[in-house]
Amino acid sequence: MRIYKILRAGEWADLQTSGETDGAPVDIADGFVHFSTADQVRETALRHFRGETDLVLLALDADALGPDLKWEPSRGGQMFPHLYGKLRLADVIWHAPLPFEGETHAFPGGL
Repeated sequence: MRIYKILRAGEWADLQTSGETDGAPVDIADGFVHFSTADQVRETALRHFRGETDLVLLALDADALGPDLKWEPSRGGQMFPHLYGKLRLADVIWHAPLPFEGETHAFPGGL
């Protein structure tokens, strides 16, 4: 199963440089890296990144993250993937820009 992470351009640049990260400031504060499923990622973008430009969408394979990935209830009782470990560049399957156009972010085809 694919899961998704939205990073700001600077956070993505840091991940590319260092090869791993504890995540965005909200991830560090919460003690885990927040991810979303394909069904959740649009609402995540709308709630937490509304109007932001210079975003990057990352796709990862949930199974490849192993036991550090936990599924926990969050928004409205939905189960969200949370990584209790480092987000590693090597785990990123693909990445794409996530521009803000009009009132929403323009997601890559298939999402």
